[in-house]
Amino acid sequence: MENQAAETAVAAHYALLLGIGSPWQVRRVDLQLAAKRVEVDVEHDQEAAVTCPQCGRSCARYDHAPQRQWRHLDVMQFATIIRARVPRCQCPEHGVVTVQVPWAEPHGRFTLMFEAFAVTVIQAARSFVQAMEILKVDWHTIQEIVRRAVERGLLRRSTEAVTQVGMDEKSFGRGQNYVSLMTDLGGRRVLDVVPGRDTASALELWDRLLKEQRDRVEAVAVDMSPEFTAAARQSVPRAMIVYDKFHVARHLNEAVDKVRREEHRRLLEKGDRSLTHTKYLWLQGACAEGERALSFAELCERNLKTSRAWCHKETFAEFWAQPDAKRAAKFFQQWFGAARRSQLEPIKKTALTLQTHLFGLLNYFSHPITNAISEGFNSKIQAIKAEARGFRRFENYRDRILFHCGKLDLRPAIP
Repeated sequence: MENQAAETAVAAHYALLLGIGSPWQVRRVDLQLAAKRVEVDVEHDQEAAVTCPQCGRSCARYDHAPQRQWRHLDVMQFATIIRARVPRCQCPEHGVVTVQVPWAEPHGRFTLMFEAFAVTVIQAARSFVQAMEILKVDWHTIQEIVRRAVERGLLRRSTEAVTQVGMDEKSFGRGQNYVSLMTDLGGRRVLDVVPGRDTASALELWDRLLKEQRDRVEAVAVDMSPEFTAAARQSVPRAMIVYDKFHVARHLNEAVDKVRREEHRRLLEKGDRSLTHTKYLWLQGACAEGERALSFAELCERNLKTSRAWCHKETFAEFWAQPDAKRAAKFFQQWFGAARRSQLEPIKKTALTLQTHLFGLLNYFSHPITNAISEGFNSKIQAIKAEARGFRRFENYRDRILFHCGKLDLRPAIP
């Protein structure tokens, strides 16, 4: 009698700890000292009604599903497992379906409390390995928790306030393997990721937003790639396309570097090594410090093609400081004329490219947005790739990006 009373008291104690109440009840607690494991057997009251999880209708009990188990938060140093045979009901509308348990989500292998704790640990941990050590689970379990959390977060996410969108590309694997990224510039979050960087990939990104959400988009920041531009025109025809000024700066920097490489080759033929190891010096320009600043000043005093190309690049930066689109258009025409007369082929070619995309550059003055937020995610995404040492499956890569950069509500709701 004393043993039975003690077992009843232990069962009641664990029912309180686990938050399990009628019509569920704890029948037995098995403490395995050697394995540092506690198994809690839970049963559903045979007399209680069962409810269809899809329509909420009270139905007749059909049978019991095979025994399942769920990992719960540890009690002291003991891993805690809940075990139960979940009843199935006979629903007139949905047929035979398994009843929903109150301590876990459908098809989950963990309790709500364990998943909520695990999400917090994974967010705070430096790596999956550290999270595995804390939670005492394997890599696949961590990945499954991340996948479920992202799925949960996307179902809850609201995109009603998304009015300014950024689109960019990121490397995925080795070689020419890229993914396309869509960001909410106002909310500073990643909206979604798809494989590839062609027009079809960009259209797939837009399709992830409902039509009424796309209709609210006012401006899209993109680089000057025709793929992103074409997709934006097709998916959000009323939105302004704004060419990202940092990508424009990249084109101008590449033009300066092409001039430098060609001039460096010609100078070396004459034994002049003035431009040796100066690639990044031209990128820093007036921001160079110390001895590098002195070297840069000396280079600028010489009549070098590279310094002239650099001046054209620096002058164009004033375009973005113009008070309105009309003044900016006038400034551009003056700059374009000087660039076309420069006799520097890379600068002339870049000037033509910018003229072709002038409408997108002038849209900046109506919507002064850039892809700086998208670029800002680069370091975090690179850290994710480095920690994982690459990804074999794109789905895992996408889940990690959305988990860490999507600002999603990831934790399960605990009653």
